[in-house]
Amino acid sequence: MTVDLAAIEKQRGLLRDTYLQPEGIRPASSARGLHHTALISSSVERTIWFYQDLLEFPLTELIENRDYPGSSHFFFDIGNGNLLAFFDFPGLDVGPYAEVLGGLHHVAISVEPEKWEYLVRKLTDSGVEHAVHSGVSVYFRDPDGARIELIADPLGEMYGQHVL
Repeated sequence: MTVDLAAIEKQRGLLRDTYLQPEGIRPASSARGLHHTALISSSVERTIWFYQDLLEFPLTELIENRDYPGSSHFFFDIGNGNLLAFFDFPGLDVGPYAEVLGGLHHVAISVEPEKWEYLVRKLTDSGVEHAVHSGVSVYFRDPDGARIELIADPLGEMYGQHVL
């Protein structure tokens, strides 16, 4: 399959010109922020170890999932008032993760550059397979296969470019 990169960039430019409003006149968002992103966990304890002990995101709450009796809904503090949440579904075989259009590709979490280097070492020391890109991003999978990115860029920036 051949991809026409020039045509794609031209289309991207048309989309920018049509929809992207300059910061000074861009309206404020109707949202207050991302309350939480919810992923699925096959083991509450293993997920707590991975996110709290390895990545150092504190567990903030562990409650029953109101939508599925016996299921837990638990939350980790990922900074700036944001939460990463999980559900488990005891007795329900949810099968392996399958990427689909419209599905979650990865969750990117910003960390300070010094903390990023420290966490990359922890991933290495713990034997977690990972890939570093551009010197500021590290990609890896959690115990259930969800793709996670830790990025040393500040919130609202991507590889030195302001995106917010």
